[in-house]
Amino acid sequence: MSEAQTVRLSYEDGARAVELARESVESYVLHGQREQPGSMRDAFYNRTGAFVRITSTRGRGRVRGCAGTYRGKNQLGHAIVDAAIQAASGDSCGSEIEPPELQNLNISVCIVSNHILTNDPLADLELGKHGVAVDKGGNHGWLYPTIPVENNWSEEKYLSRVCRKAKLSPLAWQDDDTMVTLIEGQVFRERPDGGSVQELQIK
Repeated sequence: MSEAQTVRLSYEDGARAVELARESVESYVLHGQREQPGSMRDAFYNRTGAFVRITSTRGRGRVRGCAGTYRGKNQLGHAIVDAAIQAASGDSCGSEIEPPELQNLNISVCIVSNHILTNDPLADLELGKHGVAVDKGGNHGWLYPTIPVENNWSEEKYLSRVCRKAKLSPLAWQDDDTMVTLIEGQVFRERPDGGSVQELQIK
C-alpha cells in the first residue's frame, strides 16, 4: 500500500537540500536559532518527509545525529530544517553537537519519495534501497536506508536492529500486529573529501 506523494529531486535540488541542512545545523549549534528556508526552490514546497544524518569525519565516523520523519505533513524545506535541528540536538544520539565539531561533520539528507506498508518485509525489503520503520503497541523505531549496506547486514539483521531501536523484541517484525513500513527515497550527502555534494546511487 503506497502512502506518500512521489517526489523526485534534481541534483541541484538535492545539493541545496544538503546545504540547507548544513546551514540549519550551524545556525542551531552556534546561535540556538532555527534557520529559515528562505526563498525555496519549487521542489521544496512538496509535502513529503525527510531525514538528516550527521556523522563525524574523525576516527570511525560515528553517527552524531539522525532524525526526521517519513510522513510528509510539512513542506520539504521546513521538514529538512526540522530534521537537521533535531539531529544536532541531544535528543538524537545522546549528546548535543558542539561548535568545535562543525568542521569535522559529514551531513546527508534522505528525501522520502514513497513509503509502503508491507505484510512480507523479508520478501519486499531491498537492502540499500529501503529505510525501515516499525510500529507496535505505541513503540516506534526506524533506520536510515544506507545503514545496512555500510554495516554489511542481512535483511534479517536489519529488521532486527530496527525492532531493537523501537525497544521491541528483535523478532517483533514477524508478529502480525507489528506494522513494518519500507521507506524509499533519494540520498544526497557531502563528499568525505570536502568536494561537491553527491547523490548516492540507490539500487
